[in-house]
Amino acid sequence: MQGSANLNIMIKAARKAGRSLVKDFREVENLQVSMKGAGDFVSKADIAAEAILKEELLGARPTYGWLGEEGGGQDGADPTRRWIVDPLDGTTNFLHGLPHWAISIALEHKGQIVAGVVFDPAKDEMFYAEKGNGAWLNDSRRLRVSGRSRMIEAIFATGVPFAAKKTLPATLKDLARLMPECAGVRRWGAAALDLAYVAAGRYDGYWERELNLWDIAAGYLIAQEAGALVDAVREGQAPLEAGTILCANNAIFDSFAKVIRES
Repeated sequence: MQGSANLNIMIKAARKAGRSLVKDFREVENLQVSMKGAGDFVSKADIAAEAILKEELLGARPTYGWLGEEGGGQDGADPTRRWIVDPLDGTTNFLHGLPHWAISIALEHKGQIVAGVVFDPAKDEMFYAEKGNGAWLNDSRRLRVSGRSRMIEAIFATGVPFAAKKTLPATLKDLARLMPECAGVRRWGAAALDLAYVAAGRYDGYWERELNLWDIAAGYLIAQEAGALVDAVREGQAPLEAGTILCANNAIFDSFAKVIRES
C-alpha cells in the first residue's frame, strides 16, 4: 500500500529502532546467568529504542506531542497531533530470549488514532494501517480478520496479569468461562502483537484488562481496519480511555463478549 508521508516516517522509525533492538536481543542470551544483569541491559535497550524513535519521529514532525512508555509525555506546538509509542512491547519475552516482542507507534489527531504501526523485528513483520485505508502486512498483503463463526473453533488471546495485579481474579474467571466454549486461549505477552494477530486472522479474538494507551493504540486501529469489532471489556466505555479491550471478528464478537462480560 502507498502510505502517507506520516506513515512512511513511522515505518522508517520502526525499522531503525528494530535494528537496534535485534542487536541487543542477540546479547541478552549471554546475560541470562545474571537476571539482574539481563534486566538492567534490557531496560537500557528499551530506553535506547525510545530515544531512536523520538529522534526520528520528532525530528520529522517537531511540532507534534509525544507519549512514550519510557520517557513519559510532552506537549507539542501542534496540540492536535501526538505520537504514542511503546518502544518494546513484550519486555519480559525479550528478557528471556523469546522472539515475540514488538515496537508500537500510533499517531493521534484530535483525539482519534489515524495511523498505527506494529513492527516485529525478530520475524520482520510490519503491520500497519491508516484510518479508512485498511490494514496491511509488509509491503503488499491486505489484512482481514478470520471468517470463523463458531466459538468452539475459535482461538483467543489474552494477557494474564501477574499475581500483584488486581485484575488477576477477573481474568482467571474469564478463562474458566471461556475455555470450555472455544478451541483454545493463547497468552504470548505482547498486547500490540495480539491485536495485530487478530487483524491477520491468526487469532479470532483478544481481550485484556489494565492496559496503557501505548500498549494498544496502534494495534487498536490495525484491528479495526482489518474488520474487527473493538470495544472495552465493560460495555459503554471507550477502550483507549478505559485501558481494557475486547476484540473479535464480526461473526463471533457478540458470543465472545457475552462470555467475557458475565462477571
